[in-house]
Amino acid sequence: MEIENISQMLQNSRTFAKNDAIIIEPRYTLSDLYPIARLSQKMDSVLNVSATPAVTKAKTDDCPYTVEYVTEEDSEALLDMLKTFFFKDEPLNTYLNLGECKELEEYSLKCIKDGCSFKAVAKNGEIIGVFLNALMHRPAPDAVPEASADACEHPKFKKILQLMDFIEGDFNVFDLYPGTNTILDGKILSVNTNYRGLGIAGRLTERTLDYMREHNIPVMHVLCSSHYSARVMEKLGFHEVYRLNYSDYKVNNEVVLKPEPPHVAARILVKEIADVVKTKL
Repeated sequence: MEIENISQMLQNSRTFAKNDAIIIEPRYTLSDLYPIARLSQKMDSVLNVSATPAVTKAKTDDCPYTVEYVTEEDSEALLDMLKTFFFKDEPLNTYLNLGECKELEEYSLKCIKDGCSFKAVAKNGEIIGVFLNALMHRPAPDAVPEASADACEHPKFKKILQLMDFIEGDFNVFDLYPGTNTILDGKILSVNTNYRGLGIAGRLTERTLDYMREHNIPVMHVLCSSHYSARVMEKLGFHEVYRLNYSDYKVNNEVVLKPEPPHVAARILVKEIADVVKTKL
């Protein structure tokens, strides 16, 4: 899709932010993977951050947890945590009454192999927070996005993957960052709600941004299915560049996903941590 022809694709089903709008296409192997986790309405106390982009790290000596790399050995513990604090409360899951879904579980952990995900670990060894991330690499010019929904046998989860495929097919972040070959994709951010007020989500995000600096990755993007998670990311310095209202996303002229308000749109937010060449809209 050519950026010069952007006016031709401005239809009722999509709305762009006015400033530095960019197009997101998660071209990870399973880039259909889930929007960032829904956090509770009280996440302001969980984050313990202000509306400014900076995140203040807790003093190491006083902090009751550490932030560490996620490894394959964490898979079982991470699934237990996600089942408790993410899967059942994510707004699309809730609307569809998704229930047990092994495919979702497998997809959620696929990105661990990229080595850029982080966990918060309490002093007793319990994982109390996680930010699952993936690396996106510029696709070959003739690459065709994989339709992940085609291989999905779970009828309800298939509907969510179709939404992801729709976004992936329409939007390519690398078209808007012509000099960037690698972008970090924030997949799932989830915090154990029993550990509120400790700034866990903020510290996990800051450690992710540190990883980007260490590896010269200038841009991070997240796809939020939840109003609350998008608000959390805005508090962490991300800004919205794309919005697809659920009421405008239709299959066979029918609205497919109708989560309860305030979850009215899938939103893409980005954060740039270095100067990058961007294609202006």
